[in-house]
Amino acid sequence: MNDFASTPELILLPAVDVADGKAVRLTQGAAGSETSYGDPVDAAVDWARQGAQWIHLVDLDAAFGRGSNAGIIRKVIKQVKGVRVEVSGGIRDDRSLELALEYGAERVNLGTAALENPEWAADVIGRYGELVAVGLDVRGTTLAARGWTEEGGDLWAVLDRLEDAGCSRYVVTDVTKDGTLRGPNLDLLREVTSRTPKPVIASGGVATLDDIAALRELVPLGVEGAIVGKALYSGAFTLAEALDVAGG
Repeated sequence: MNDFASTPELILLPAVDVADGKAVRLTQGAAGSETSYGDPVDAAVDWARQGAQWIHLVDLDAAFGRGSNAGIIRKVIKQVKGVRVEVSGGIRDDRSLELALEYGAERVNLGTAALENPEWAADVIGRYGELVAVGLDVRGTTLAARGWTEEGGDLWAVLDRLEDAGCSRYVVTDVTKDGTLRGPNLDLLREVTSRTPKPVIASGGVATLDDIAALRELVPLGVEGAIVGKALYSGAFTLAEALDVAGG
């Protein structure tokens, strides 16, 4: 236990996924699998009240290319005080990226654009540095794009390209685990961290406090944080309990 207590903190990022103006959770990222959890602002404020340092805020409609929740994204960032917000979903050009930063996002995650428009991605990575992370959403070692509805290339080839561009951080999601409460893909995270010195945020599958403990043990390898969604919303554990295990 003493060894574990000396392990650096794992940063937890409660997820607030927004679709049709509501906070929702998906299963394996599939459109139509939404379970609604009410008002996104209320959800974000609640996580802030419970001690979150960061919130992972996703515009699912923008990610799927079926609309935008920009007004709600802006409202969430404005209402959540003292908590840093990273925004994901539909960041595909200068305007959408600049708007997210204007709203007050501390970081934006590129997804599909990093796969489909590598020149633009490399350009904004160079211009914005730490403000830009890239989401690597994978099934096996094949990347998923367009709200996880299309294939987006080989994980390792894309990672090498992003390393060359100077990407500052990666958000790694095993799509087959996301929203399933089946545990994170620790092997995938070990493999990614072995191939980049940049910090990695884990996403998908966290179901128990033991999962958070297992992810914390990967912090020395380069796993900086973990996005937690369905387990919190379903009451598997409280954010306070999770933060305690994470060292927060």
